[in-house]
Amino acid sequence: MNWKEFKADLLKDPALKKEYDALETEYRLLRAIIQRRLEKGLTQEALARKVGTKQAAIARLESGRANPTIGFLKKVAEALDADLEIGLQPRN
Repeated sequence: MNWKEFKADLLKDPALKKEYDALETEYRLLRAIIQRRLEKGLTQEALARKVGTKQAAIARLESGRANPTIGFLKKVAEALDADLEIGLQPRN
């Protein structure tokens, strides 16, 4: 069984699917940060220097193990020459 099959099997559980879907917003942001960092040709260490933090903080951020402040995310966006957009969307 490969990863995609395993994941699809796990997501058949409604409780697990609900929790997985609840994390999508965070993971979408983390994927965007990683993608932008790679597009800019930056290592985690180089990004950390630009932000004024340590590489470990960037690693925690990108792995989803951090609970960053909006201020920290603004610094990351600035270092990546990007805009941080935060908003609320009405649910359908």
